[in-house]
Amino acid sequence: MVRFILASSMEDYNLYDKIISLDNLILAWRKARKHKTKKSYVIEFESDLLKNLQKLHEELKTQIYLPKPLVTFILCDPKTRKISKSDFRDRIVHHALVRILEPIFDRTFIYDSCANRIEKGNLFALKRFDLFSRRITKNNHRTAFCLKADIKHYFEEVNHEILLAIIIRKITDENVIWLIKKIINNPTKSFQGEQTITGMPLGNLTSQFFANIYLNELDYFVKHKLKARYYIRYVDDFIILYNSKEQLEIWKTEIGRFLEDKLNLELHPQKSKIISMSRGIDFVGFRNFWKHKLLRKRNIIKMDYKIEEYKKGKISKEKILESFQGWNAYAKWADSYNLRRRVVQKIYIQ
Repeated sequence: MVRFILASSMEDYNLYDKIISLDNLILAWRKARKHKTKKSYVIEFESDLLKNLQKLHEELKTQIYLPKPLVTFILCDPKTRKISKSDFRDRIVHHALVRILEPIFDRTFIYDSCANRIEKGNLFALKRFDLFSRRITKNNHRTAFCLKADIKHYFEEVNHEILLAIIIRKITDENVIWLIKKIINNPTKSFQGEQTITGMPLGNLTSQFFANIYLNELDYFVKHKLKARYYIRYVDDFIILYNSKEQLEIWKTEIGRFLEDKLNLELHPQKSKIISMSRGIDFVGFRNFWKHKLLRKRNIIKMDYKIEEYKKGKISKEKILESFQGWNAYAKWADSYNLRRRVVQKIYIQ
């Protein structure tokens, strides 16, 4: 017990200094610039790189650092999403913060929390689903059901006070909490100066990180309180597999109550339902059946939309090929050979 207490206190020792150190900021800058070296804002920052990093370090050290307001725009690809973009120097701070805090929190996350984690991701979630599916159905010899759930307006509804209370249980360094508050209360340009008590912007690295911290509370409730063995979460989508539809109904009610009481969230009423495994389960981009997978229609439409943008001259050939390579690597996990051939033809046939 003594050994644990000492390790915990040492972990929090000089945490802020580690985050804002020039060495850490340099590593964070390298991560922030990845795949963006030709962007004008990166080129501008790097025109006097050492001076800009030292200035950022001094602002953080003296705690006069103030993030620039987020720039918000609407992205249609083809689903409409509101993206909030941080200034490049602020993205360096985000990477610096996550580099130090992520290892501390990651070891508290359950194994089957799959999004935005090293060596995890949607394909990891897919493999876990396949494994759980085989186990719960005894290799398709037993009836099973899936609670497929989604949290309504998740990123818009994250409560800052609850988030900070969760973080403070692990991080006691007041300077780190000060920096986190600066990040989560950062306004958009259209609402400069206004501070909100809910919501995290889509597009920030820190939002993805804080999302896992926030819903780790749900993960522990489902795994340790409900003792649901076959549970997987990917951001705000999660599934539970079980043989009893009635038990899943009970768990769904208890999860809904927990989300409302503890996290100020609610299950999406239309997207949270119990489905027979034989119907195929829509999860991490695929419709998952026992012997095969189909690519979700939305992912096909998204690729078709990008091809149309390319045909109209709105995106370059380099960009469409880059998009296709990523999409193709993903689509290969489904029974999609003919579909992928058609997509190639659409790109190259004018």
